[in-house]
Parts: sequence; C-alpha cells; structure tokens
Amino acid sequence: MLKAQGIRKAYNQLVVLKDIHLEVAKGEIVSIVGASGAGKSTLLHILGTLDAPDAGQVWLDGEEVQKKSATALARFRNQRIGFIFQFHNLLAEFSALENVMIPGLIGGTSRSQVEKRASDLLARLGLGHRLHHKPSELSGGEQQRTAVARALVNGPAVVFADEPSGNLDSQNARDLHQLFFDLRKEFGYTFVIVTHNTELADMADRKLEIKDGKIVN
Repeated sequence: MLKAQGIRKAYNQLVVLKDIHLEVAKGEIVSIVGASGAGKSTLLHILGTLDAPDAGQVWLDGEEVQKKSATALARFRNQRIGFIFQFHNLLAEFSALENVMIPGLIGGTSRSQVEKRASDLLARLGLGHRLHHKPSELSGGEQQRTAVARALVNGPAVVFADEPSGNLDSQNARDLHQLFFDLRKEFGYTFVIVTHNTELADMADRKLEIKDGKIVN
C-alpha cells in the first residue's frame, strides 16, 4: 500500500531524515515512535504528500506521488489519503455532519451521496445523535471521532494520524485507539500513526522507532 525509499529531508543545515526506507502493507497498522524532534512528524507529512522530500520516492496505492503535478497531487490526496491530527481542526461554524462532508464535497461527490456517507460514518462512531451539533457543543472525544469520520469519508487507501490521542484524557484515548483497530477489522483501513502513547504504539502490528533521522528498528 505504501512504500518509501531513500527519503531525506533537511531544513537549512539541520538534517531531519537520513535515507529512510519503509513499506506498509494494505490493512496494516504501523506506529512510529521516537523522541521529540526525531523526525516522526516530518516523515508522516512526506508520506502523506503534505511535504516533499529533498531526495527519495514515495509510492502510495501503486502511484509514485512525486511525479504528479500540484493539481493532480491535491486531487489524489483528497481521494486516497485521510489525516487525523492531535487537534481536531474542525470548522467552528459548521455542524459535525457538515465538517465530515467537506472532503467529499471538495472531491466532487454529490451532496446527497456524501451526506449519507457522512451520516453513516458518524452513526458508526457513536455520534448519530450529534450530527447537527457544532464543535463547541461536542466533548473532546466526540470532536476527535468527528475528525476520524472526516478522514474516512472519501474511503482513503491509507490514514495518517499524528498524535491522534495527544489531546485526550486516558479513557477517550483508549476508546480512540480501539476504534482504529475496529475500523481496520470492519473496513480494512491502513493506518500509519505517529504517537508518544506507548499503549497505542505497542498495540500496532509493527512499531518503528526513529532516532537521529533514521529508523533504528
């Protein structure tokens, strides 16, 4: 599903990633761990096409992403990649349902189709009774589950999560972690997760550690 080869990234004189190689299979859940500043989020952003490497290639769902134009890459990202971040980044003026619908509408799906898909996802995540609530009316756990639904609404090939439970209390964090595995079991989603949460990291099929810009295990 995902392959990276020879990934290097530097900011001025600071070399953040040094010749990274990795592969992730379809339906696999992989965690990426390491100290702050080790390059975890930088790697995730490159794998997710939010940033470009200085050297190396990324193949996602069989396509080499560096060969795409900016317009084609934006379309590919919308249709094939889901993102979950530490902060939910929901738009305050829109309801939970509307927030989840946005990627589908951007991708050109009809409003009726994307509304049904978003409603079904929110119901699956236990938020069927909160469709028309705005983010300020949702708990932290509900906001993050809404963000998960938004990441999934276009049926992505892979979901990248950057510290997804970092802003949640311990119970909501555990619930979110279990949700990832439930979604993988039901729908076959692939997850690549950057986390400092040792419980989540250890639950993954594989745990990759980054140290000094390299994967050390």
